[in-house]
Amino acid sequence: MEQFVMEFLNVEPLIAALRMRPAEFEKDGNWVRHLPSDHRFKVDGDGNVNIDASCDCALLHVSRRQGKQLLRALSIWEAAYWRPVEINKEFASHFASRGLWQRIYRKLSSSSLAAG
Repeated sequence: MEQFVMEFLNVEPLIAALRMRPAEFEKDGNWVRHLPSDHRFKVDGDGNVNIDASCDCALLHVSRRQGKQLLRALSIWEAAYWRPVEINKEFASHFASRGLWQRIYRKLSSSSLAAG
């Protein structure tokens, strides 16, 4: 009787890219997307990894051991890179130029308050 050995996808290159090139990744809902390859992945708390890719990369499973390593690297990436990026975007939006209608409304509102 033949036995099959389950081959796993080696995600060490993904973990290294998260650490060395964090700007190549972005959050996409519950997924993390690698911009150059357009591969998406997510990891649950048990180290189970789902990969979404239009190539054969998504055919192999990731070992639980590497899934947990990826989860740790992803947590560090989120805290050290992604969360600060999101906070800076939000902060910048507070000072963005207002649209034409908002400026007219504010001008009219401030004029009516000064007249009253």
